[in-house]
Amino acid sequence: MKLAEALILRSDYQKRVEHLKNRLFKNVRVQEGDQPDEDPAVMKAELTGLLEQLKLLIQNINKTNIHTKFDGNQTLADALVIRDVVGQERKIYSDLIEPATMRHDRYSRSEIKYVTTISVKETQKYIDELSKRYREMDVKIQELNWKTDLLE
Repeated sequence: MKLAEALILRSDYQKRVEHLKNRLFKNVRVQEGDQPDEDPAVMKAELTGLLEQLKLLIQNINKTNIHTKFDGNQTLADALVIRDVVGQERKIYSDLIEPATMRHDRYSRSEIKYVTTISVKETQKYIDELSKRYREMDVKIQELNWKTDLLE
């Protein structure tokens, strides 16, 4: 199995766990004399088995990420951390642009005037650079995911 396939499977398992959890919550309590729509014991057993499969899959994904070379100095795990931090930085600066570009109309000279304390143009340019770095890194990561066999 390729790493990319394992990542898709992990996402599927996570969705199934969430779905089972919701079904279990709906059937854990019923009115006296009624029966639940589904047997909570059966769902609990299914959930336990699914969580075990998810645990093993995540362990194998992590092992693969740690042992897969991304470039000369970094592993795939390192590249994922860097990509995520670049994405987080990009989001922060994108969120920062919004209040910096907000206009406040003044109706008289006695109203408080607000000024922007950052260069919107330079900040936007930096956001564009971060976006490009993120995209380029993500493309390389995705490519590597489809070329790499999952370690067990």
